[in-house]
Amino acid sequence: MGPSALASTARTRKARRLLPVIGLLFAVLGCRGVTQGIDRAVDGDPHSFSEPQRVAVEHLVLELDVDFDARVLRGRATLHIANRVAARELVLDSWGLDVRRVTLDDDPRERPYEVGEVVEHLGSPLTIPIEPHTRVVAIEYETGPDALALQWLDPAQTAGGRRPFLLTQSEPVFARTWIPCQDSPAARATYAATLRVPRGLTALMSAENPTAPSSDGVYSFAMPYPIPSYLLALVVGEIEYRPLGPRSGVYAERPLVERAAWEFAETERMLEAAEALLGPYRWGRYDLIVLPPSFPYGGMENPRLTFVTPTLIAGDRSLVSTVAHEIAHSWSGNLVSAASWSDLWLNEGLTNYLERRIMEALHGPDHADMLAVIDGRLLEAALEKDGAGPDSHLRLDLEGRDPEEAFGDVAYEKGYLFFRMLEKALGREAWDRFLRGYFEEFAFQAMTTDRFLDYLRARTPAARTELEARLLLPQWIDGPGLPANRPAVGSAALDEVEKQLQTWLAGGSAAELETADWSTQHRLHFIRGLPDDLPAGRMAELDAEFGWTDSDNKIVLQAWLVQAARHGYSVADPAIERFLTGVGRKYLVEPLFAALAESPAGLERARRIYERARPGYHAVTRQAIERILAPPAGQVSRTADPETPVRAARAA
Repeated sequence: MGPSALASTARTRKARRLLPVIGLLFAVLGCRGVTQGIDRAVDGDPHSFSEPQRVAVEHLVLELDVDFDARVLRGRATLHIANRVAARELVLDSWGLDVRRVTLDDDPRERPYEVGEVVEHLGSPLTIPIEPHTRVVAIEYETGPDALALQWLDPAQTAGGRRPFLLTQSEPVFARTWIPCQDSPAARATYAATLRVPRGLTALMSAENPTAPSSDGVYSFAMPYPIPSYLLALVVGEIEYRPLGPRSGVYAERPLVERAAWEFAETERMLEAAEALLGPYRWGRYDLIVLPPSFPYGGMENPRLTFVTPTLIAGDRSLVSTVAHEIAHSWSGNLVSAASWSDLWLNEGLTNYLERRIMEALHGPDHADMLAVIDGRLLEAALEKDGAGPDSHLRLDLEGRDPEEAFGDVAYEKGYLFFRMLEKALGREAWDRFLRGYFEEFAFQAMTTDRFLDYLRARTPAARTELEARLLLPQWIDGPGLPANRPAVGSAALDEVEKQLQTWLAGGSAAELETADWSTQHRLHFIRGLPDDLPAGRMAELDAEFGWTDSDNKIVLQAWLVQAARHGYSVADPAIERFLTGVGRKYLVEPLFAALAESPAGLERARRIYERARPGYHAVTRQAIERILAPPAGQVSRTADPETPVRAARAA
């Protein structure tokens, strides 16, 4: 159902007065040479009520108070608009916002507005009558206490344990739960913000950031480059900063900041490797923030401030490919964005390819191929489990569906194989020229699948008919499974692990395994390769030799605990409970809950554990777990929240 149909149920609400909010510190920022608003080559977005082709928000100014007691954001969003067609209304996306007052331009009079009924997965349209000459729309509002983008953490849920913490997750369509906006990846705007937070806490955004707390709790931010709404991000907490290089650094809570600075010391080298491949980094600084364990993802590529999970801190820098992934997003996704969630493979598949090119530059092709094999097995498992239906296509039909259904192994790993196929077909030198030209030509624009294919065809050699026949583009984009020309990806290092696994399974001793040089990836490959019928006694043999039940590496520990749950290795039961109540990363906890739920007794145990763990999980993690733990039809779940629609959440 399109935006106009969804908006037809709107109803008028009476505006109310809001207490004065903090003063505006920033005027509208210009961004010379950068396209703002909507790319006119992009049609409507089925996951947005807004119509930016008609009226585009070009600049956003936020003035917000962060109220930890009430767990709300309160203040004003001022939208600077370009009315392209002399429209008489501005349609925005909203979800659970308490809109209290709307004004236009410099006129202080309250104006009417309409908030439509809630549509599943999308929230409500917010329609504001305007004049053809209107240039500024100011909206005073308050977020709901259950806003999906916002996670409010008590001090006990933080590493420091002293002060509360707030983090946001706007992707894919959750920005509308904390800001009235045009919440489509095809719509871009610059922004400025003034935030008031409790003294002693530091506020950071996907913008220019401070490196020390302010004395009065007031923070000012500016993002002079137009970004999609899903990259709007905010963090408030007791945070410290450490530099990593001339244009990079890391924020974290005090107990983690030194370990984080050591773990991510290669960040500047990764930036340099990315620039050598893709051209200049366009965002000024690149900083990281290590969030509390409840953060639901491995990383989130918010410009100038990548969010990462503390589960990446392994003590040996073996998991930093996630940082390479988020750095690659500075080009693929942030600089050139998929126009809709149906085109997500353009963001994530290309970013996976670029991540492995960065890791190849730092650690060699064998290491990059090992990463590809490890994650490629996840795609194989997904295709085997779910079949080769429409959701195994790169381009997805998400009309009327939850946009989070786009985030899966197909977009990431089939997308990666597609771009690796192009490299092989065109030759690396020609392919690298193509990539640099692509990011230069379409910087700060949205990209559809068809537009990308047109550009690819226009930049291929003269004999493009023969080349296209070899590329099998229709089979990759709109066909099921993996086409016949998929590139073969192998790893000699993992082949050696496989040989050792088979020798051990044939009756060998765990003490005889040659593991001195094993990295996280070697151990993952071994653990995930354990057969379903392995006796618990043999699990105990491995555990006695390697101590995986007590591993400090959260990735290795999770893989081992999944196997422990499946094999009835009860020695690991306390570790499973500690893990599920102490880690909120969806990519890690979802498979573990699924493994427990494979038996009736395990399902009941999983539900009991979830009741304890739920307060520490972000909404997207909760919803994914509640889908696994849902009772049979006709029964009422003890854990599901009836007010929150169950939705899938994106993987790592």
